[in-house]
Amino acid sequence: MYDPAAHHVANPAFLWPAFAAAAVSEMAAFAAKQFTSLAVGQDKDTIQLRQQWATPHKLALELETVQLRDFSAVPSVPGRRDAGGCVPALVCAPLALHGAAIADLASGHSLVAALRDAGLMRLFLTDWRSATAEMQFLGIDNYLADLNVLVDQIGPPIDLIGLCQGGWMALIYAARFPAKVRKLVLAAAPVDIAAAASPLSSLAAASPLAMFQELVRLGDGRMPGRQVQRFWGPEAVEAELIGPLLQTEHDRGSPAFAELETAFRDWHSWTLDLPGRFFLEVVEKLYKRNELATGSLTALGQRIELGTVKVPIFLLAAGEDELVAPPQLFAVEDLVGTEPDNLRKAVAPCRHVGLFVGKRILQNAWLDIAHWLAQPPHLNSTRASAPLRAHAQ
Repeated sequence: MYDPAAHHVANPAFLWPAFAAAAVSEMAAFAAKQFTSLAVGQDKDTIQLRQQWATPHKLALELETVQLRDFSAVPSVPGRRDAGGCVPALVCAPLALHGAAIADLASGHSLVAALRDAGLMRLFLTDWRSATAEMQFLGIDNYLADLNVLVDQIGPPIDLIGLCQGGWMALIYAARFPAKVRKLVLAAAPVDIAAAASPLSSLAAASPLAMFQELVRLGDGRMPGRQVQRFWGPEAVEAELIGPLLQTEHDRGSPAFAELETAFRDWHSWTLDLPGRFFLEVVEKLYKRNELATGSLTALGQRIELGTVKVPIFLLAAGEDELVAPPQLFAVEDLVGTEPDNLRKAVAPCRHVGLFVGKRILQNAWLDIAHWLAQPPHLNSTRASAPLRAHAQ
């Protein structure tokens, strides 16, 4: 459940490693028992509808792990970057408990629509597929390889926008394929877990890896999203929490608010199953060993050295983020090789998910990012863009 008011516990709506909360000390046995009862079979309550989208678009490519959704406002030609004279941008959505539709929740609360309206005319989104039984052995390398296929399909170089868990994936990709990324945006992405404590990272550090392995075993090689969500907490989200999260001006009880509430609840109830290998690699390598920040992570046969990333970077954090401590993102500034004048960072006044669906955040912080992306890279060093309407740093 996503509870934007909760600070005393981590919440799995975006970052599933928080399941470790149940793994500490004597809770481990209880958690395993409860998870077992949920992991055996599916009842009618676990049948899910198709993911809903608010903005018209088309499917540009389908792979085993992901669908490439094309939200472009101009015709796109596969393998070419000059359609409409626009540099293409790819939003790398989180591969987490919930689906990529968080980037296109509803009218007025759609990140992809806000970016396109701000001038990003060639815009794509990674829509990660729920893992099947055959996908249980897929790991980080498999997803990076498929992300590379998507980039080649679009036509590099591209601007890459990583959201939350999709942020560390985008950063790794930029280090592994530097010639294919023109600019990089990271929003609420956990990169340096040691930079600051958060409820999520503290729980992950305190939880034995064997507990995560047992949960995957009980899920027949996967982390089943629907059962895990039921195990973690209440499946319903209280209406009084949805309004502040969406930053809507509509009154509760109005037809307009009811429509937004339905869209949010639909997104929240649509969950992904995760490959067991991918899940365990992220927990161990990124959360427990902090390999990305320490320079010891290997991806697609090559050690990832963040100092080789020299492209312009924009870092956007949520000031009231209950899942990712802003220093875990802002540590990127000292890890990459980007010149200081080519690096921007801002803090938006919202909680974690509000960074992607909050109406004021989309109209202000993301508008600034769209304008920054629209500039040629050499102009970024002059700080010629308009002042940030988030809390700039």
